[in-house]
Amino acid sequence: MDRVLIIDDDVMFCHFVSHAVRGEGYDIRSAHTFSEGLMLASSGSFSVIFLDVLLPDGNGLDRFSEIRGVTSAEIVILTGAGSADGAELAIKSGAWDYIQKPASINLIILTLVRAIQYRGEKLKRKPAVTLKTEGIVGKSERMRTCYDLLSQATSIDVNVLISGETGTGKELFARAIHENSCRSDQNFVVVDCASLKETLSESTLFGHRKGAFTGADQNRDGLIKQADGGTLFLDEIGELPLSLQRQFLRVLQEHRFRPLGANREIGSNFRLIAATNRDLDAMVKERLFREDLLFRICAFTIEIPPLRERPEDIVDIAIYHIEKICRRNGIATKKTSPDFFEALFAYHWPGNVRELVNALERAIAASMSAPTLFRKYLPRHILVDVARTGFGDKLSLDPDAAECFAPTLPTLKEMRNSVVAKAEKEYLRELMVFTEGNIDLACRISDLKRARLYELLKKRGVS
Repeated sequence: MDRVLIIDDDVMFCHFVSHAVRGEGYDIRSAHTFSEGLMLASSGSFSVIFLDVLLPDGNGLDRFSEIRGVTSAEIVILTGAGSADGAELAIKSGAWDYIQKPASINLIILTLVRAIQYRGEKLKRKPAVTLKTEGIVGKSERMRTCYDLLSQATSIDVNVLISGETGTGKELFARAIHENSCRSDQNFVVVDCASLKETLSESTLFGHRKGAFTGADQNRDGLIKQADGGTLFLDEIGELPLSLQRQFLRVLQEHRFRPLGANREIGSNFRLIAATNRDLDAMVKERLFREDLLFRICAFTIEIPPLRERPEDIVDIAIYHIEKICRRNGIATKKTSPDFFEALFAYHWPGNVRELVNALERAIAASMSAPTLFRKYLPRHILVDVARTGFGDKLSLDPDAAECFAPTLPTLKEMRNSVVAKAEKEYLRELMVFTEGNIDLACRISDLKRARLYELLKKRGVS
């Protein structure tokens, strides 16, 4: 029997949905806080999770990755505070669907049935052959999703767009797609769009014929021709100049182009993989990137999560690279102290895996002949950041210490905000007691819209 979890602070709504879902033959559990839902999701095998946005202890969309990190269930966002931006964020985060309250029970059940059908078919797929994933490390739920997408991308010869922050390993994924594809015995050609010089970019991409310009003393194939039969990887495609975007669009459409100084066009049968750390949709709106080109390059997309959203992978990544670095330098593999990993977990890694690898290289160099890596060997900026974070945490947990640093008298604005906050919290608490948690009745009494009421309940910590 498929199991369903609903995380929603509206008790009556949970009861209503639970009754309907059980009537369809599914087992359903409910949670009224994000923390409770996260605990249930991590301990139970659920097929589908309905997740509210405005919860007493957090925003469901903001904390989506936490749920995704502990379960493979299909997640449906169900919210009374819906917006177009919220819907976009939900889908980009990997949600199955985004439903705005009030929603009919028929729509909820239909969404549930379709999500379960999709999940069932996905689980029945034949296991993929072992992929070559040199340098890609991680067993988290987010990474397992990426591996699944990687496997799909290798089975069909379509353009692929890989997105992710700097240092997440986009080129590693691009190489893995190539190495596991039918083009693996041909060239993998890398084009760093950020380093293309405006004056030489056409020659670099399209090649040139002898005499095409001063210094062109011989025919030379461009990178596009070099990728013939293989894979053309456009790294940081968001940096491609607009003038080249127009030309490259035609190359993608026709797979033909004219080298500089040539009288006729030539062909190149390449597969395109592009990567970016920028929001190309936003660039399209700002007219910095061609919409028609974006449509062409994103036939298949893979989004690589930042390291901070998959901290459970840090140990595996660190061990893999420590062994690799030591082996490369001909030294015995270093051991690690507990405080070393404590520091790695405490740091936020804005440079992602690349920054982590650089930190490990510097730590190994600093340790010299010592057999064990201690946190002291890590780069100073990481130690400072971890120390500041630890100080902040301790201060927040110690009211007496915090009081020592606070002014003896608040400003008028602070006092006013404090009084308003207390009054709102007391009113909301009495309102929810009086209505026995009935949100519709509470909205009528308070003359608040549903979304605003949810917002205030969350803000004041009233459940």
